[in-house]
Amino acid sequence: MAIRMASATVLKGLKLRADQADGIIAQLKHQIAALQTATALSAGKGEEEQLREKNNALQDEIETVKISLKVAEIRNGVKQIGVPQRRGITTSAGQRGAGGDKAAQAPPPQAAKATDQPQAKKAKTEAGQAKDAGQAKQDKEKPAKDNKSKGKKAEAGAGEAEKMDVSRLDFRVGKIVAVEKHPDADTLYVETVDLGEEKPRTIVSGLVNHIPIEQMQDRVAVFMCNLKASKMRGVSSEGMIMCAKDGKIEILEPPPGVIPGDRVTFDGYPGTPDKQLNPKKKVWETLKPDIRTNKERVATFKGVPFKVEGKGIVKAPTLADAEIS
Repeated sequence: MAIRMASATVLKGLKLRADQADGIIAQLKHQIAALQTATALSAGKGEEEQLREKNNALQDEIETVKISLKVAEIRNGVKQIGVPQRRGITTSAGQRGAGGDKAAQAPPPQAAKATDQPQAKKAKTEAGQAKDAGQAKQDKEKPAKDNKSKGKKAEAGAGEAEKMDVSRLDFRVGKIVAVEKHPDADTLYVETVDLGEEKPRTIVSGLVNHIPIEQMQDRVAVFMCNLKASKMRGVSSEGMIMCAKDGKIEILEPPPGVIPGDRVTFDGYPGTPDKQLNPKKKVWETLKPDIRTNKERVATFKGVPFKVEGKGIVKAPTLADAEIS
């Protein structure tokens, strides 16, 4: 009986020491964790190492006490039940060292990342500078190209402005070789006109109420030949017969001796007519107010007569100071 009481006292003492050891270990672990956050301080490394050694010694002592406790319990008939060990407490010194090494090795990737960042930043800066240089070059070249293009446009515009005169109009002598009334318009004639070209042109004129059809047949007249073709009630008209207008309408008369294809010229206005007038530029509309007959019934542009070189001038039969179209 006395032996059993002694054994109980021993067991109670061993449990108490085990509990105290657990408390000390928890306190040491807390201190170690605090020290690990300050591993950069060289002064803390020595203290951390001492605490680790003490912790290892205490764990060894605890293992010895636990073994003695188990032996005493077995001798006193206490049944043993296996309890899983806590990894945080039973981890060997070697394993803790490995964990410590891993913790110590964690910063290098960050350091490498920090090292890479300046290099990446530098590369990005260089790329940006190269891009800026390329953009600056493009911006520098672009105004030059734009100025060159504008210069060409300005020259072209200046050329056209300088040549906004009667030389751009293609006036030619033509002969009406056939004429008939428009099938769908009572006031229109459809004329077939020889203008000295490979084939005659079709020209539609609104002269039915002004000129008898008999006077249209085989008539020699002046035609504008570079208007853009346009349909008049379904028939394409490829030119315009020139007439003086002042209440009544008269067809202009070329000088004697002309033949189809003879060109009408103007002294002081040399040049080649446009192949085809651009309707958007309104060349004819701009020049038309200055094209009239004078007091002598001579067709003129700003007072300069319509002339067939070597043959004479163009006139209206009776209309003086009348517009021409």
